[in-house]
Amino acid sequence: MARRSEVTAELNTSSMFDMGFQLLAFFILTFRPNPIEGQVSVRLPPPEAVAVRDPNAQRAGSDESNPNPIQGINTLTIGVFASGEGSGQRVTYRVGEADVGSIPALDRRLQTIFADAGNPFDQVIIQVTSNVLYEKLMEVVEVCTRQTLPSGQKLGKLSFVEVPVEPGG
Repeated sequence: MARRSEVTAELNTSSMFDMGFQLLAFFILTFRPNPIEGQVSVRLPPPEAVAVRDPNAQRAGSDESNPNPIQGINTLTIGVFASGEGSGQRVTYRVGEADVGSIPALDRRLQTIFADAGNPFDQVIIQVTSNVLYEKLMEVVEVCTRQTLPSGQKLGKLSFVEVPVEPGG
């Protein structure tokens, strides 16, 4: 009995690779991301001040007979205010009432404040206008979370307050 030789079939894959690369090139060249993807509207939670000297103390403002509701609360206020929209947005940073020009300047200012052993601040409230890009707000949060208190602990108490946008701002 004669043995049959086995015939192997080859699959020509070069045409499949060619078609796959053409489809890949088509999708890469025609992809246009939506410009709004980089601009996320941030809905911030209401601020909640913490009286840290006395853990059993009431929250700020809960005692209506107290003429100074923020006494005993060691809060530093940082402002993040924007004018304009999109990539041309101009952002102003403020520590207390003093303007700082940029994120590196904000970082230096906070390092100076928190390096002082007599510094009373152990929490930060970030006041931010609702038109600030999320990316800019996250830069400020990153700078704040890098700060070290005189006790050696990292600054971990951050709160946010949304400030209404000025008309034309």
